Amino acid sequence: MILLKNGRIYTMAGKTYEKGYVTIDGGKIAAVGAMETLREAESSFTEVHDCTDCIVMPGMVDGHNHIGMWEDGLGFEGDDGNEDTDPIMPHLRALDAVNPLDRAFSEGLRAGVTTSVTGPGSANVLGGQFVALKMAGKCVDDMVVCAPVAVKAAFGENPKSTYHDKNQTPTTRMATAALLREALIKAKEYSRTLAEYQENPEETDKPEYDIKSESLLPVLDKEIPLKVHAHRSDDMFTALRIAKEFDIKITLEHATEAHLMKEYLDGTVPVLVGPLLCDRSKPELRNLTPGIAGILEDAGLAPAIITDHPEIPVQYLPVSAAIAVREGMPYMAALEAVTIRPAQYTGISDRVGSLEVGKDADIVVFDGDPLAYTSKPVMVWLNGKRVLV
Repeated sequence: MILLKNGRIYTMAGKTYEKGYVTIDGGKIAAVGAMETLREAESSFTEVHDCTDCIVMPGMVDGHNHIGMWEDGLGFEGDDGNEDTDPIMPHLRALDAVNPLDRAFSEGLRAGVTTSVTGPGSANVLGGQFVALKMAGKCVDDMVVCAPVAVKAAFGENPKSTYHDKNQTPTTRMATAALLREALIKAKEYSRTLAEYQENPEETDKPEYDIKSESLLPVLDKEIPLKVHAHRSDDMFTALRIAKEFDIKITLEHATEAHLMKEYLDGTVPVLVGPLLCDRSKPELRNLTPGIAGILEDAGLAPAIITDHPEIPVQYLPVSAAIAVREGMPYMAALEAVTIRPAQYTGISDRVGSLEVGKDADIVVFDGDPLAYTSKPVMVWLNGKRVLV
C-alpha cells in the first residue's frame, strides 16, 4: 500500500481535510481522512510520501475535447475528428481515431488532467461516439474508462457551413433539426421491429442490420446522452425541444449563450461551458464571456468547464477554472467544475472525479493552489501508479 500524508486534501466529495491522508491499494483509493484517524503504522506501507504544504486532489477531468483526434503539430495526416462526407454518422467511434502517442496527453497529465472525454468534431449533425480515456498509455484500449459515453450532435453554424460548401443538406438550422429527427425516428422504428423479432423470431422477420440506427439505440434507451454542440441560445432551445419530443437525455456543450437563457434551464440538463480562453472567432461566439460559469453557478445550474482541445490545449483546463474564479465563480465550485461535475455529467463518476474509497487512484499533488498560475503538480498518480515524479 501507498500513503500520501500531511497534505490538504480536497476530496471533491463534500469534505476537505486541512491535514489529511490518502492511501492507495491495488490501483484504487483505500482510505481518505484526517491524519488523526490514520491507524496503520507507516512501516506497513510500501511507499510513504509527505505532502506537507501541498494540496492533494483528484485528477482533473476534461468533459469535452478532441485530444488524440487532431494531433499536435500535424495537419491533414493527424486530423481524424470530422468525417464530413455524410451529415448523419452516429456509428463512428472516437476509439478508432485516437492516437494515444499524441504528446498532448503527456502535457495534460503534467498539468493534473488525468481523464479526457474525447470524440468527433461538430461538422456533422451526428458525428459519432465519444469515449472517456485515461491520459496515459500506448494502446488506446488500455486507457478506456467507458465507451461510448455519448453520441455527438451538432447544431448551428458548423454543420451549416460544412455542407453549404458542398452544396448539400443541411444548409439551414431547419434542415439540421429535420435530419436529427429523421435519424431518431428511423432508430425508433428499427428498435421496434428488432424487439418484435426478438419476442417472436419464428413469426417475425429479422430487420436488416442498420449500423446507424443500432448506434442510436443506447440514446433512445437513455443509457447515454446526445452530447450537443450548441453555442447560440436558439440552438439550445431546439436541442431541448427535440430531447423532449423523443424523451432522450442530452448535455449542452460549449453553451456560449446559456447565460442568456438561464431562466429556461432547471439543472436537469447538464451544461458544460467552454472554451473560456478563446477569441470571438466566429459569429456564434459574439456573446462569449469568461464570466459565464459564474453566472450559471449563481443561477444554481452547476456548470462544468471544458477546454475543447485543441481549441484550448488540455493543459490549460486549470487555467480556465482560475479565470472562472476571477470572473465570479466560487473557488470550490470551479474545482468541482473540472473534477466531479464533468465526471458525473459523462457517466464516469463511479471511477473518477473525487477522492473516495473504491474509486480509481487518480491523484494530483500540487505544490500550491491548483488554480494559481504559478502552481504545478509535483506528483501525479494514475490508476495507483506514479506517472509524474
